[in-house]
Amino acid sequence: MADERSLADLDAAVADARRQISEHWGWFLGVGCALALAGVVAISFPFISTLATELALGSILLAGGVLLVIHAFSASGWRGFLLGLLLGALYLLAGAWLVLAPGPGILGLTVLLCALFIAEGILEGVMALRVRPHEGWGWLLASGLVAIAVGLLIGIQLPSSAAWALGLLTGINLLSTGASFIALALAGRRVAARTAVA
Repeated sequence: MADERSLADLDAAVADARRQISEHWGWFLGVGCALALAGVVAISFPFISTLATELALGSILLAGGVLLVIHAFSASGWRGFLLGLLLGALYLLAGAWLVLAPGPGILGLTVLLCALFIAEGILEGVMALRVRPHEGWGWLLASGLVAIAVGLLIGIQLPSSAAWALGLLTGINLLSTGASFIALALAGRRVAARTAVA
């Protein structure tokens, strides 16, 4: 009985995913095109993309640190004051390190990117298997496998990969993810067209 219910739940989830993709295929297509274009730009200028990524993340961490410190002092009567202040200081230190020391910051981010790509690839693979009967699921699975391969490539080439990895491999991943979204969108459009005719 439980197996029948879980199969019914799975069928309902797949049907819902198909419906969502076919109803919103235009958004999937727009996101896919934007990601693919960003990927081409990042691949064209890998070192500049690497440096820009590192500086952007450092700036975001600095801004987050400032906000956390302000929050800690504005709610100083709160029992988590010290923890909030320490967390804000940690964000400020990490952000300053990335902005003021680009070399070591890029190496640290490269290690983080390696782990991120592997985790993203696993999650995309799981997502592909969840929507598997839907047309285009194979592209999503391929994108996940590419992300895992990219993560492994970064890890094997460390530390020399730090100079090009963030920009070039982020670009490849963006292009791959964009292509998978475009494939899902086009498949969703075909489903929507068939549904409209029927």
